[in-house]
Amino acid sequence: MLKNYLCCPLLTKLYPAWHFTSNHLSDEDGRIILIWKDPLKLHVVHQSWQSLTCLITIPNKEPFYYTAVYASNLVADRSDLWTELIHLHSSLDLENKVWFVGGDFNQIQHHSEHSSPSVSSNDYQMYLLQDCLTQLGLFDLRFTGPSHTWTNNQPDDPIAKKLDRLLVNSTAVAAYPHALSSFLPPDISDHTPCLLDLAYHLPTAGTHPYKFQNYLTKHPNFSVIILEAWTRTGSLCSSLADLCWKLKLIKTDLKTLNRENYSKIQERVSDTYSLLQHVQVQALQSPSPQTYQEERDLHQKWTFLCQIQECFFQTEVENQLAKRGRPEYNLLPQNLSSSSKL
Repeated sequence: MLKNYLCCPLLTKLYPAWHFTSNHLSDEDGRIILIWKDPLKLHVVHQSWQSLTCLITIPNKEPFYYTAVYASNLVADRSDLWTELIHLHSSLDLENKVWFVGGDFNQIQHHSEHSSPSVSSNDYQMYLLQDCLTQLGLFDLRFTGPSHTWTNNQPDDPIAKKLDRLLVNSTAVAAYPHALSSFLPPDISDHTPCLLDLAYHLPTAGTHPYKFQNYLTKHPNFSVIILEAWTRTGSLCSSLADLCWKLKLIKTDLKTLNRENYSKIQERVSDTYSLLQHVQVQALQSPSPQTYQEERDLHQKWTFLCQIQECFFQTEVENQLAKRGRPEYNLLPQNLSSSSKL
């Protein structure tokens, strides 16, 4: 248990880059604490002193519901929890939503989940839990690890039970068909921790840092594009966070500038050179101010693209040398400029 006034400073110190929430509004001891990290997004939709339900969003997937459970040791209180879950199932239409439920239920579902041979038949409390899960459409997700998840740690009278579960509905299995829960060794606790693997790989696109290419500054409209993008992103920066935000938005304009003008630079150089040769022949066959001007324009464009290509090659060589840990001497062949001119 962790008091509310201790929760925030402690978790902020232990997990500075993480987010967290708890059910302290429903229980002063905060029996349930959820901790998560970007890019996962979490929104609490319901809480009580025995459960906390949230809507979780991960990239490129539909949001799903997760209910964390920490059931009471008292039978009457657990009955309230079963009723609460049934009401939650109805009010949120969870029958048609992806729903995971996990935690300490403090109740076995079948006599086989008790280690003692003396427990050989189901009792009323087991039937109540079975009936509740049937109404909820929940069942155990396939798992690895021990079948018992709690022990009394008493060598003289050892007892183990399956009190902890990771439950899913059929909609969750359809959305995450390879999901798996793993019950791990208890370490210092009397309960085994449970690890849920959704078997879903987060997309890597967009997660790499943007690398600014110096040759972008050679574009004649570079200053104008940056000024317009900077102005469009709002007022002056008053903090480092504001600056990072503005640079992040400007990155889109820089990517567009690079894509529209310098993508496939080798093909652009080759195509421009072919067009230049064609116009040169025309200027010889039918000399006119128009063909001469067109030849000059194409020659200027081709020369400019050759410079960009050279910058591009230089950047590529520098990157390769950096990866190999070699000193950056003679980054380019001396004849690169001439070779780039076909």
